[in-house]
Amino acid sequence: MAEKRFKMNTKKLLKGAVKGSEYKKEALISYGILIIGYILLQLGAMAGMIGHNLQGQFVPICVYVSLAISLNLVVGISGELSLGHAGFMAVGAFTGILVARVLERSLSFTPLILIIAILAAAFMASIAGFIIGIPILGLRGDYLAIVTLAFGEIVRNIMNVIYFGFDSNGKLRFAFNHTIDGVANQDRIITGAIGATGVTKMASFTAAALLTAFTLFVVLNLKNSKQGRAIMSIRDNRIAGESIGLNVKKYKLMAFVVSAALAGMAGCMFGLNYSTLAPIKFNFNTSVLVLVFVVLGGIGNIWGGMIAAALLTVLPEALRQFADYRMLTYAIVLIVVMICTYNPTIKARVNMFMDRFKPKKKKAKTGKEAA
Repeated sequence: MAEKRFKMNTKKLLKGAVKGSEYKKEALISYGILIIGYILLQLGAMAGMIGHNLQGQFVPICVYVSLAISLNLVVGISGELSLGHAGFMAVGAFTGILVARVLERSLSFTPLILIIAILAAAFMASIAGFIIGIPILGLRGDYLAIVTLAFGEIVRNIMNVIYFGFDSNGKLRFAFNHTIDGVANQDRIITGAIGATGVTKMASFTAAALLTAFTLFVVLNLKNSKQGRAIMSIRDNRIAGESIGLNVKKYKLMAFVVSAALAGMAGCMFGLNYSTLAPIKFNFNTSVLVLVFVVLGGIGNIWGGMIAAALLTVLPEALRQFADYRMLTYAIVLIVVMICTYNPTIKARVNMFMDRFKPKKKKAKTGKEAA
């Protein structure tokens, strides 16, 4: 009887512990960074202060920020190490391109085509996340990381042997591991290792920023919901979570599938930003890059991951004038930031320096002083 009451009280606490002051603070900072960044980049582009090369990075910046937010749901909030985010991104990218090319034949309203393509990408990526999540979420730590890494490589290799195109009658044709017969080059959508060609660029900075805002909305609200509290409690102590009746696999699978769907949406936006896209773009390096954003910004820190993703996406382009030395500079910046972020001595000195600028609280008068 006592055990039953304990479980009921714990579930009530999980249900009630949502959207407090901590949520408001995190949401305010995260949305503030997104809105201010969008406004500054738009004003800089209109004023001619930002070059065309850097303007071409606006959509990728939003895409990588979205990927960092969605991966934080698995790595930071759920506490699992995943290295297969590029696989979900690839599923979303090629699904979005395929759906967009099909819809272009019957629709002319580009924003509607983009929205449908993004939804289709989210659906296919969530199915992929569900299929891979069921058997592997019983694994932990390094084992889970290796399996998700293998999944990403499997997806990329499948994309290398898939062919889609329209035949002379306008019907969609599919082939596996060989060239499609009777399909002209201009009617091919996906051509194996060559990837998608002839893609109509539909992505825009505004659309990408709205997608980032949506990703932020989903992750923040899930994190601060009853389900999010359950996910974090399992992350902190799996045995304690199981002891109060929490379904560990259910909640971990929920985080994994939502993260996969959001990665698929970001992948769709990424794919529709280029006229050609090859599967090699979604290799192991892309998964590691997104993980670097999450770790550099602070695991579980949503707005920190956003800043890290934006800065590390812009940095290689900003350092292009240094030619061969730009990637060396990029690596040095990563090392310095990680040392400064996770060094307790440096953190203590920074906190002492920041405390000087904080207003001092007045001490309450004691009873003797008041007398």
